[in-house]
Amino acid sequence: MSKTQVLIAGAGPTGLTLALWLTRLGVPVRIFDTAVAPGETSRALAVQARTLEFHRQIGIVEDVLAEGIRLERLTVHTPAGVAARLPLSDFGRGISPYSFAFALPQDIHERLLITHLERAGVEVERGTELLAFQDRGEAVIATLSKNGRTETVSAAYLAGCDGARSAVRHGLNIGFPGGTYEQSFYVADVKGSGDITRNGMDTTISTYGFAIVMPVRQSGSVRLIGIVPKAHEADETVTFEAIRADIERDTGVKVHEVNWFSTYRVHHRVAERFRAGRVFLAGDAGHIHSPAGGQGMNTGMGDAVNLAWKLAAVVQRRADPRLLDSYEPERIAFARKLIESTDQAFRIATSRSRLVGLFRRYLMPKILNIALHTSFGSRAFFGVISQAAIQYRAGPISAGIAGKVSGGDRLPYVVRANGDNFDPLRSLDWQVHIYGELNCDFRAMLAPSGIPIHAFAWSDAAAKAGLQRDAAYLVRPDGHVALASPVQEAATFQRYLAGLAIRPRTAERAPYRVLGTMHSLA
Repeated sequence: MSKTQVLIAGAGPTGLTLALWLTRLGVPVRIFDTAVAPGETSRALAVQARTLEFHRQIGIVEDVLAEGIRLERLTVHTPAGVAARLPLSDFGRGISPYSFAFALPQDIHERLLITHLERAGVEVERGTELLAFQDRGEAVIATLSKNGRTETVSAAYLAGCDGARSAVRHGLNIGFPGGTYEQSFYVADVKGSGDITRNGMDTTISTYGFAIVMPVRQSGSVRLIGIVPKAHEADETVTFEAIRADIERDTGVKVHEVNWFSTYRVHHRVAERFRAGRVFLAGDAGHIHSPAGGQGMNTGMGDAVNLAWKLAAVVQRRADPRLLDSYEPERIAFARKLIESTDQAFRIATSRSRLVGLFRRYLMPKILNIALHTSFGSRAFFGVISQAAIQYRAGPISAGIAGKVSGGDRLPYVVRANGDNFDPLRSLDWQVHIYGELNCDFRAMLAPSGIPIHAFAWSDAAAKAGLQRDAAYLVRPDGHVALASPVQEAATFQRYLAGLAIRPRTAERAPYRVLGTMHSLA
C-alpha cells in the first residue's frame, strides 16, 4: 500500500491549485485525473483579481499575466447602437494590485499550473480512475485504477476536485440539489471581423436576450457566447452553420474560421455538504452555477486555497484538527450566496419575457453606465466581480472588529511608497499587521508565539481602506483577517492562537517589519 498525505482527485484548475499550494507549503501530495491529457479548449476565460492575488502569494502571477489579455473596456450594444462604454482597465484602483479585468483561456491557465507543479516535483497521474475509497478514521484508503491495474493508496485526506460528476461526491452519497436553466447556450472560439472593441469585451443586449464577444488568445481569436435561437432549441445536434446567421447578427462578428464550437445547458447546484470526515469537496464537485460574472473557475480555486493552508497546518501539526471544521461553513456559505446572485443576474439576462426584455434593452445599459462611472459604483462592482469582497465574518474562526475591518474580511489592500501590504503574504504564514505605532509590550508578549509582526506607517491609504490606526490584525495564510483588535492586547491574540493550537511555519524567532526594515524581536 502506497502512502501520501493528501490525495487529490481531479486535475482541473481547482485540483491543480490545491496541489500547488500544498506543495509550496511542504505537504506531499498525489494528484490524478481520468483524462489522459490536459484540456485543449479555452472554456473558462475570466481570471479574477482575487485569484491573481493568490497566484502572487505562490510566485506565479507574472507568468499568468504574461499569457493573458487585460480587458480595457466593456462596450454595451443594443439594436439602436452603442448604449454604454464602461472602463475595465483600472476600475478596481486602490482595492487590489490587479485592478483590471483579465482574460486567460483555461487550457493555458492549466498548463501554467502544471508546469509549476512539475518544477516542484509533482506530476499529474493521467488516465487514472478512483474506483472506491473508505474513511477509516485515521486515514482514507482509496483504490485507483490505471491501464487495467489497481493500486491501494493510504492518504491522511482525500480532496474531491473532480468536477460536476464527482466520483468522490457520489462515493460519499452527498446530495447535489439544484436545477437546470431552460435555455440552451452556444460558445464558439473564432477568427472574425467586425466592430469589436480591441482588448475589450462587447455585449449586445436586446429584447431576445444577450450575446458576448471577448478576446480569447493573444493570437486574435475571439469568444462568442449567446443563447441558441428558439427555433433550434429542440434540435438533437446544433451545428455552428445551422445558427451562423443568428450568431453573426447578434454578435456583429463576421466569422471567417471556427476553432471550437459547443452548445450546453447551464446548471445551478450546491452540494449538501463540502466535507465528510477526512474527505472534502472543492470546485465543481461542490457547486456549479451560471457563467454570469465569470465566477465558477475562480470560486473553485478559492476553495482550493482555503482548504490548502488548513490541511497543511493540520498535517504538519501546526494547528488543531478543528481548524478543518471551518472549511465547509466558510466556502459553502459563499457558494450558496453566489448561486443566488448569479441566478438573479442570469435570469434577467436570459429571460424571454417581453417586459424583462424591454428593461434589459432600454434601462439596464443606462443603469450600468451611471453606476460604473461613479467611484462608489465602480468599486462596488469590482469588489463583487473580482471576489475581493468575499468575507467569512460569520465563520467559526473569525473574531473582532477594528475600524471597518472585521474578522473574516479579506485584508484591505494598502499601497505604500516602496511596495504594498500584500507583499508579506508571500510567506503563506500567519502574521500580525499594525498600521501605526507598534507597542513594545505587545511585541514582547507576542514574541514567544513566533508569529511575525509587520508594522506599517499610518497613511491616508490605510485610513481609506478602512483600517484603524494602531489596531492589530491577525492575518491568516490566505490573506483574510482572522482576528481584528482595536487595541494591541497580546492576551487576546494569545487566546485566539491557543484555541486552535496555531504555530507559524517558521521555526526561528520571527522578525517584525517597520517601513520595510527588518528588526529583531529580541
